Amino acid sequence: MTTTGPVHGTWEPAPAARWEDAFLSGNGRHGALVFGDPNDDRVIVTHHTLVRPNGGEHARPPRLAAELADVQDRLLAGDLKAAESFTDGRPLQWVQPFHPAFQTRVRRTPAGGTDGYRRSVDFTTGEVTATTADRTSQVFVSRADDVIVQRISTTADLDISLDHRLPGAPKVLGVGHGALRTPEGALLSLRARYPGSDRAYTGVTLVAATGGTTELVPPGVRVTGGSTVLLLTRVRRHTGELDVTAEARELRALLADERSYERSYDTLLARHLDQHRAAYTRVTLDLAAAPAERALPGTELLKQPARAALLERLFAAGRYHLLSASGLNPPRLTGLWTGDWDTAWSGAFTTNANLNLQTASAAAAGLPEVTRAHAALVLRQLPDWRENARAVFGTRGVVAPTHTDGESGYSYHFDREYPHQLWTAGADWLLKPLVDHDEIRGERDPRTAAALAEAAAFYEDFLTRTDADGHLVVVPSYSPENRPADASWGAINAAMDLSAARHALRTAADYHPGPDADRWRALADRLPPHRINADGALAEWAWPGLDDTYDHRHLSHLYAVWPLDEITPYDTPELAAAAHRALELRGAENDSAHGHLHHALIAARLRDGDRVAAALGQVLDGDFFHASLMSAHYPNRDVYNADAAHTLPAVLIEALVQSTPDRLVLLPALPAALAQGRLLGIRTRFGVELDLSWTPDGAQAVLKPSRTLRIDLWTSSGAQPLDLVAGEDHVLSPGTW
Repeated sequence: MTTTGPVHGTWEPAPAARWEDAFLSGNGRHGALVFGDPNDDRVIVTHHTLVRPNGGEHARPPRLAAELADVQDRLLAGDLKAAESFTDGRPLQWVQPFHPAFQTRVRRTPAGGTDGYRRSVDFTTGEVTATTADRTSQVFVSRADDVIVQRISTTADLDISLDHRLPGAPKVLGVGHGALRTPEGALLSLRARYPGSDRAYTGVTLVAATGGTTELVPPGVRVTGGSTVLLLTRVRRHTGELDVTAEARELRALLADERSYERSYDTLLARHLDQHRAAYTRVTLDLAAAPAERALPGTELLKQPARAALLERLFAAGRYHLLSASGLNPPRLTGLWTGDWDTAWSGAFTTNANLNLQTASAAAAGLPEVTRAHAALVLRQLPDWRENARAVFGTRGVVAPTHTDGESGYSYHFDREYPHQLWTAGADWLLKPLVDHDEIRGERDPRTAAALAEAAAFYEDFLTRTDADGHLVVVPSYSPENRPADASWGAINAAMDLSAARHALRTAADYHPGPDADRWRALADRLPPHRINADGALAEWAWPGLDDTYDHRHLSHLYAVWPLDEITPYDTPELAAAAHRALELRGAENDSAHGHLHHALIAARLRDGDRVAAALGQVLDGDFFHASLMSAHYPNRDVYNADAAHTLPAVLIEALVQSTPDRLVLLPALPAALAQGRLLGIRTRFGVELDLSWTPDGAQAVLKPSRTLRIDLWTSSGAQPLDLVAGEDHVLSPGTW
């Protein structure tokens, strides 16, 4: 591992005793948590589709549309608890919980020594490697062939099996094992049927041994006297029975050379690297960390949270884990990984904050793979979003849920304290990353355009009430997951709802010029302005008499600042000052990682580097990171959760570079501790790739435009116009800004 530049990997000198410390690999479909114990090598297998039936697969949104007008009347008449009756009375129901499949176990018999033990993960390849003096194990999850690949090189005898016994696994899970001799060695299978369901999942592992003998030792196999063993593993969720023979044929076809499975591993790895390495290496952050610190194992580096080397490595790890978790879906609350069936909050996609925070760096940090995964989830669920709009509000268009298991997009996770069925901002919030992606590539995706039109159609039907000044009123309105100090959760004119409605209508109009656009813009213009409260802060509810509750983990009311550009220090300085005051007054409530980093993203947009540094410090000093460099939801590594790991790169990027379709801001919120560095490969929303370097003596930026246009350049010296020509690099030297 080089120490002359940023380290693109991490390592440990001891095996992982907890699954949370397992090193991770993934291809956006299959995931692997690698323990790397030389005498009991374990790889926990996960897949984005593995959710346990709990009734959620049959749940539908509440049919409340007939009651909407009455609830609106009561709220507008001053009954501030009226929305609590806007429910069908069902208890809170969680979406289907995400769970692990099983673990592959490779036991060395008899147990050997651990001299020279080291385990590592290479972010540039996705390989997890564990070595001792006489044994090497390598694991990666192929992005090209959608298979988990493990190679064990040793002269010791090996017992290999598939084991479903992981924490929280249901005792009534119907499990069946299969073991069959094959020309390569053996085929292992594990089928698990969910209790009370026609659904199941089946894992298949092809064992290919070079040399020695392979014998069946149910439920697994023993390889004696071999030199290299190759394991190819897949898992499928299905109804009925899976054709294991067909799965075996597909795995066997991946063996490039039956005389040398070592070469098969190398061939599979090369195909994987064509996709993985190209994506991972697009963006790099170098903070000029000391070589001795770069050489440290991750757990030692985590003990020095103020060091640049830690931020370098967490930035790299965050990009690696985000890419590895994104494919069929974007990352869940736990990314693509869990070692426990009792995953917190069902291991769901929580869409009202966490999902967008985790993917916040994707557009700027050159990971369109992540945005495509996000788009796949959104587009797949649009029919369910339409039903949410019809059932709850009686409208056309779309309304997104706050929780989804990846299968259903229906709104059915709600109760009195969490009235998620009232949240109308979700479609715009979830479509915003797709709009950013279109701006970067300079081309509008017709699927995004169609979804935006549906979001606008919802607002056309929903926004029918007005206030005394003739402004439209969003009623009922919900600010996740907060409530006014003097009212219930379902209220009026939540700031997030106002921003989402304005943005959805105006963006849909931009994508659809013509009569629809004129109508949508006119509707957006009738929405009320944001309100500044008695404390000088941007109010969370722009309705007189609704007082703010400041101590809360969510910052939904500042959607206008991040990720929107509705409120900026450049265009709306008075509102920006009020937003900054709202940020100052906001408490951290339960110290959740997503709250701290959401705070940092907004602070960066408001050009407050000290506040960015303080919010980052809460996470870095709070013991949020496991040895795997995956993170936790709470301090002291409490509750495995990907929010901090995946969001941290976005915070650092926003502190260094920000862009809109016509503006570039350089070093807007540089924390004082980051005295020098280089950020290479950043993408801007006006079609420029950018390399930035800075020292205490000045900064330099190299812009590589794909379009010809004029933008406004903002630096510490102020604003100036900047003309860019497609294909011509433009260098901003220290003397020019």
